[in-house]
Amino acid sequence: MNIYFLVEGKSSEKKIYPKWLEYLIPQLNKVQYYDQVEENNYFLISGKGYPKTISHGIPNAIDKITEVGKYDYLVICVDADEETIDARKKYIYDFIQENDIELGKTKLVLIIQNRCIETWLLGNRKMFNSKQPQEEPLSSYVNYYDVSQDDPELMGDYDGSNHAKFHGSYLKEVFKAKNLSYTKKFPGEAQKEHYLDQLLKRIDEKSEHLQTFQSFIQFCEMINRKINT
Repeated sequence: MNIYFLVEGKSSEKKIYPKWLEYLIPQLNKVQYYDQVEENNYFLISGKGYPKTISHGIPNAIDKITEVGKYDYLVICVDADEETIDARKKYIYDFIQENDIELGKTKLVLIIQNRCIETWLLGNRKMFNSKQPQEEPLSSYVNYYDVSQDDPELMGDYDGSNHAKFHGSYLKEVFKAKNLSYTKKFPGEAQKEHYLDQLLKRIDEKSEHLQTFQSFIQFCEMINRKINT
């Protein structure tokens, strides 16, 4: 079982996904170079933003996958950002079809982060509980939308500018309230197993929350089953 991960983010996803995969699929080992895969390995690379992840990242990934001939899955992880999940998926499927891209035996899996990976990270109720004292701007953010009670993926953009930017700002304030720091380059606690455990607990308790995060978890569970059978 070998997997090629193409992620949109230049920093956060490159640090968070490998840690999460280590916890979720412990028998899947990361390789540094795409041509090092043998059995139960994965390679992860950033497409360096959107739409470059699609326009350059996919053709480049297919070239490498074809060259090696050992990859079972191509997993593309991108933000929904200002689009719907379906619109983002359609753009990718249309790009593949219009450019006559052949995947061969490699299966394509799309993980759309709605709205971004920081949105998922807002689902940790142990990190943030709206009953705790808050300072500005966090108190205003909570009054606008309480992510400890309501689904972070359904949160708006606060001031009408950009969903992902606001969700990222909200997360930074949540970390700051705990005397911690979160940046895309240094995601800190978000990489740790206890943080992931809280996200898993959230979707277990509220099955309607974090639907796109659940898609990622379901994929990992499926890979685990395949490796262990």
